[in-house]
Amino acid sequence: MKLPALLAATLLSLPLLAQQPLPVPRNLQATYAKGTRAESGQPGPNYWQNSADYTLKVNFDPASRRVAGTVAIAYHNQSPDSLRQILFKLYPNLYQKGAARASSISPEDVSEGVQITQLTVNGQNIDVATLRPDATNLSVPLRRAIGSKQTAQVSATYSYVLNKGSHTRTGEVEPNADFVAYFFPRIAVYDDIDGWNRNPYLGSQEFYNDFANFSADITVPKDFVVWATGDLTNASKVLTKKYAKRLQDAEKKDGITSIITEEDLTRHDITASSPQNTWHFEAKNVTDFVFATTDHYVWQASSLVVDPATKRRTRVDAVYNTKHKDYEEVIQFARKTVEAMSYTFPKWPFPYSHETIFDGLDQMEYPMMVNDNPVSSRQDAITLTDHEIFHTMFPFYMGINETKYGWMDEGWATIGEWLISGIIDPKLDDDYGIAPYAAAAATEADLPIITLSTQQTGTAFFLNSYPKPGLGYLYVKDMLGDELFTKALHTYIRNWNGKHPMPFDFFNSMNAGAGRNLNWFWQRWFFDSGYPDLAIQAVTKTGAGYDVVVESKGTKPVPVDVTVTFADNSTEKLHRTIAVWESGAHTVTVPIATTKAVKQVKLGATLVPDSYPKDNVWEAK
Repeated sequence: MKLPALLAATLLSLPLLAQQPLPVPRNLQATYAKGTRAESGQPGPNYWQNSADYTLKVNFDPASRRVAGTVAIAYHNQSPDSLRQILFKLYPNLYQKGAARASSISPEDVSEGVQITQLTVNGQNIDVATLRPDATNLSVPLRRAIGSKQTAQVSATYSYVLNKGSHTRTGEVEPNADFVAYFFPRIAVYDDIDGWNRNPYLGSQEFYNDFANFSADITVPKDFVVWATGDLTNASKVLTKKYAKRLQDAEKKDGITSIITEEDLTRHDITASSPQNTWHFEAKNVTDFVFATTDHYVWQASSLVVDPATKRRTRVDAVYNTKHKDYEEVIQFARKTVEAMSYTFPKWPFPYSHETIFDGLDQMEYPMMVNDNPVSSRQDAITLTDHEIFHTMFPFYMGINETKYGWMDEGWATIGEWLISGIIDPKLDDDYGIAPYAAAAATEADLPIITLSTQQTGTAFFLNSYPKPGLGYLYVKDMLGDELFTKALHTYIRNWNGKHPMPFDFFNSMNAGAGRNLNWFWQRWFFDSGYPDLAIQAVTKTGAGYDVVVESKGTKPVPVDVTVTFADNSTEKLHRTIAVWESGAHTVTVPIATTKAVKQVKLGATLVPDSYPKDNVWEAK
């Protein structure tokens, strides 16, 4: 999800830094002792995670916004523990009367929450009248425990009314257009760190779900088209022949196909003629399932080869109301993002069969789906589109616990945005989050990145989830170079895709993949307090030209970017990576080899924050 933009430490010597381990909390150290995780960064020999198969059948009425359905779950307990309860997540209960939430909602959206009318576990009926949901958490005690390595069969019948005026990642977009997420009771994550994930959903911190397989039937009225996580397997039954053919063609060619145009919408011949149509989707090994539906959006699609070895293609969709002109290029931005992710950064074949950008009221990602509001400029459309699509890798492909570790997914979407936006439009110089960090660094609102997301709000949450980790990743990439950084990042991805990495799995995987102990930087950037502040200490004439002495007044290691302007108004740029600060040095000398007179020396770059920039310019006298 993309949010709007809102001391000193003793430096150690290099030999000591190389030996300095990161401070691992004892509950996370316990995973090493249990063998579920390893200090190498790999899953341990005893690593396990639970999973499930969900069969969803839901009826959605856009007029009343009523969601009603059944969910059948085959829950696979791979843990070594016998589970004497099941914890369900009821995310729509964010809107339940009396529920705790991070921000206010419209009075019209206060509801009774999810109404479960039937619940069975392994064929035994649970008396739902005795259950007491704690807002978004529902604990169900079991008469017979689910043993280790056993599968439980769970089924529920439920309903609720989708929110209308308080669109928080899900809800009605406008009459007859809805983005429906978190719409079914799901079993919470039970993992090797915390056991059951009991963190409540308050509408601020994001999600943590197990990998699962989904088979979903979504029933909506005639003329309503459905887009969802997974593959539509019965297109020929719910779309008329012309539109099913267009969809089939779009999945095979690079060009843009207009599957539904404005003119098509006037004919009301898009869907099958039954009063109600059931759309069937299949999704394998994903952490969530969502759908969107409307009867008046156009649909553009394209596809591209994302894996040259297998020739596998990904379809990219833009689905929108034509009154939102900023959406006209979204199909291009989305396609270029998927291409850049597959071939440039992170240079990993896009893992899913489609990515659908839906014109909604939020800025939120889901497996294979994005709910993006209209924006006011082309730059905003580019940065929002690539940011949300980049989340495909983090958190979804990697199974990250966003609730606790927002920086492990939002930081990656932020660096993805910075890098890919410039590929889409080379004139774009994206500075998302830089100024807010420079202004707030080392204030009361600035906490170490490693602080749990559940312990942060406002400025601290924004800084630690978005720009600060994004900069940390970017500076390591700059120091290692593209090839070695890609090797390190791919080591992390290979170790943990389809699993649930914790922070130290990331740090250790990157160290292993790079073949370098990067703890000196992880410590100073992710664990320590401080602020970024470079200054020009001196500029002196030498036989070869000039020497520029740059001082690090702050304690956060940032790159050194020097722009030299000569007397003839020509310029030269010089760059040093964060490696210059690895040994604990306070200054670095940057030589300028020239025979020309220097008029000005200036420090700084777009993605290098500086909390005290007044000493960043030297002018010749």
